[in-house]
Amino acid sequence: MPSPVRDSSCGWEGDLHAKRRPCAMDRGQPSPEPAAADHVAPGPSVIAPVRAVVRLRRRVRLLRKRCFSPTAVRPDSEPRAPRADPDQPQFFTFDGPAELSSRPPRKKRRRSRLVLYPETSRKYRPRVERRSRAQRCLLLLVAIVGFQVLNAIENLDDNAQRYDLDGLEKALQRAVFGQPAAVERIVALLRDYLATHVHSRPLLLALHGPSGVGKSHVGRLLARHFRAVLEDGALVLQYHARHHCPEPRAAEDCRQELARRVADVVARAEAEEKTPLLLLDDVELLPPALLDELHGFLQPQRSHHFHNAIYVLLSGNGGAEVTRFVLQNASRALALRADGAHGAGAAAVAAQAEEELRASLRALLVREHPLWEVATIVPFLLLDKGDVVNCFRDEMAGEGFFPEQARAELLAAQLSYYRVAGREFAVTGCKQVVATVNLL
Repeated sequence: MPSPVRDSSCGWEGDLHAKRRPCAMDRGQPSPEPAAADHVAPGPSVIAPVRAVVRLRRRVRLLRKRCFSPTAVRPDSEPRAPRADPDQPQFFTFDGPAELSSRPPRKKRRRSRLVLYPETSRKYRPRVERRSRAQRCLLLLVAIVGFQVLNAIENLDDNAQRYDLDGLEKALQRAVFGQPAAVERIVALLRDYLATHVHSRPLLLALHGPSGVGKSHVGRLLARHFRAVLEDGALVLQYHARHHCPEPRAAEDCRQELARRVADVVARAEAEEKTPLLLLDDVELLPPALLDELHGFLQPQRSHHFHNAIYVLLSGNGGAEVTRFVLQNASRALALRADGAHGAGAAAVAAQAEEELRASLRALLVREHPLWEVATIVPFLLLDKGDVVNCFRDEMAGEGFFPEQARAELLAAQLSYYRVAGREFAVTGCKQVVATVNLL
């Protein structure tokens, strides 16, 4: 008779067809199999292993359900483990449950993830963003514009130095008496205009005042200075109405001649890259046709050669207006400034008076011709007795006489004067100084 064999799953059995005893794990609970399954009819020996496998699979499924199901019924033999409270800590403290529940929950810190590089690979830095070609072109354009601006500034200084305006200012202040405001304004306008060679419009200076105040003398000094600095006498045009266009001559012939001479001068100056000077004296005697031709030189549709030029018009128009204004404002700072007095208040009053005089002159001259609308008017004031004495001394020194002060005052006393507010203004200015000195 075969010896009893220990079954690997449950208990002792005599053979495969013997009755199975309940296992230790089945204690305390009924078997899920029906009662009929425990009494198996004898049959072939192959069915027993299959049934054992099926039984084991059912047991595994049941154990899995018990482990993952929270409401699963545990067997009576196994003690129930206390369920852990998620709010309570899993370590021992001296705080009670109430104190633990009152504490605010701590915020968990998020740890930054470390970037780990493989040890076997090479480490590379992030690639720098590639600059576009447009940025390089923009930087190149800025550099070119900056260089051009610096070059233009240097050219401005070079162009102004060519005409030696500082020397011109000193010459005018030394030779022209009683007109410091007019000299200062003329030099300032020339300095601004000659700062560059290319212009959109010409400079038109209109010197107005009564006879003998120094307009023609300033014109001669300007012509002499520009001939010297330009090193070409053909770039300076002096046109006298009494000489070049006398009264019997036809106005149309004078107009054609003036247009031809001006065109020749500006074309030659453009070829040499210089600014010419066109000086017209006794403009009040020019016929209207010549004034129209002068006005046409200033129009925008003209060639740019005519725009790079300086036109100086010497006229006696408005002389009566200047005389009336000076006599009415003899006590104001305008007369004080003519004497060379200085002061902020006097200068402000004088500037205001001069602006009023220019406005009244422009309103008067525009009625005669529209040329004066675009002209920069520079008024020449009356000369007082001290200025006439200086004219005599200068002329005497030029003629070879000793410039004695007493003798000059004696000669100046022979002229006519306007006497207003304790001041004496010469009626004819320095007009008769040359003739009087020639009689000595």
